[in-house]
Amino acid sequence: MSIEEKALKLHYEMQGKIEVVSRKEVTTREDLSLLYTPGVAEPCRVIEKNYEESFRLTRRSNLVAVVTDGTAVLGLGDIGPAAGMPVMEGKCVLFKEFGGVDAFPLCIDSKDVDTIVNTIYLISKSFGGINLEDISAPRCFEIERKLKEICDIPVFHDDQHGTAIVVASAMLNAMKVVGKKMGEMKIVINGAGAAGIAIGKLLISMGFGNIVMCDINGIICEGDSDLNAGQEEISHISNIHKEKGKLADAMRGADAFVGVSRPNMVTKEMVASMNQGIVFAMANPIPEIMPDEALAAGAAVVGTGRSDFPNQINNVLIFPGIFKGALAVRAKEITEGMKQRAAYAIAAMIPEDKLHKENIIPSALDKSVADAVAKAVADVAIEEGIARIKPE
Repeated sequence: MSIEEKALKLHYEMQGKIEVVSRKEVTTREDLSLLYTPGVAEPCRVIEKNYEESFRLTRRSNLVAVVTDGTAVLGLGDIGPAAGMPVMEGKCVLFKEFGGVDAFPLCIDSKDVDTIVNTIYLISKSFGGINLEDISAPRCFEIERKLKEICDIPVFHDDQHGTAIVVASAMLNAMKVVGKKMGEMKIVINGAGAAGIAIGKLLISMGFGNIVMCDINGIICEGDSDLNAGQEEISHISNIHKEKGKLADAMRGADAFVGVSRPNMVTKEMVASMNQGIVFAMANPIPEIMPDEALAAGAAVVGTGRSDFPNQINNVLIFPGIFKGALAVRAKEITEGMKQRAAYAIAAMIPEDKLHKENIIPSALDKSVADAVAKAVADVAIEEGIARIKPE
């Protein structure tokens, strides 16, 4: 059986990957009185008087909503909210397994920005955080921005920021392997959607160097017509030399390539034209160029999104720890400083003496990563004054 056939069989057998489990058994009348009526009225009264107590008297302090509209599910595209549910359930499993964070899938049957924003806002008092997932660009930018303005809990679009953080952490270590310097890099990003733009913004804010964004039409340059809002915004801070041309032109002399686009977009000739290139070809399941081809063409370090090659660049290293840390201190939001510190924390998980071209990032199955990320995020929240409690 193929992996797809095995997965389908397993899903039919399980009929769902998550379930609700009570934290206390109900076996006596007293249990019933304490957990439900009449005893439950007292915590309700306490929360009515002090909203903050809702985080202490209910499970919301460790509960994240995983929300999609089904418009950008994995590599499947706009398949709808119901078809996106298996992915959202899977995300909830990873939250619990890797970060100890409870998560619940919510699939919204609308593509209207304001409807989605209002729906999430109206249910936000049930949760400690909101993880946006598989929402297409450019609507995802506006949805996240509006929610961050009105919600009093962290809102995080993992396709954007989770991807950006894991790429940044891998790039930090790849640079060490190759001997390149921070601030002197030319990094080409192919794919100017949600993930690509977020990667570009984070790499720029961290000071990697000159970031050149490319889309299906080639290099994005300030002043170009037909850019969407996200592309227009990043055009003002990227491509500092105002390059023009196609992807092949951008990659000539580049120090690194990051692909969040489509299969087979990069040729051996493009890789050979790079400057001792770092190649992160992350299109799934088929990358922009296969690792063996990139290495044969002269790439110094290669990473993909796949688990069957070295250097898997996977968001599971990010989101469980990000939310675990934010929830631990009841942070109001997830900031740029948190994202940067998380990237450095993950990079530091690989000891200097273990660092080599096939080991630049921890295994996606390394559950200790979440704790390292959580500590980094909680520390920054306290430093920035957005933590509402101190971690226990």
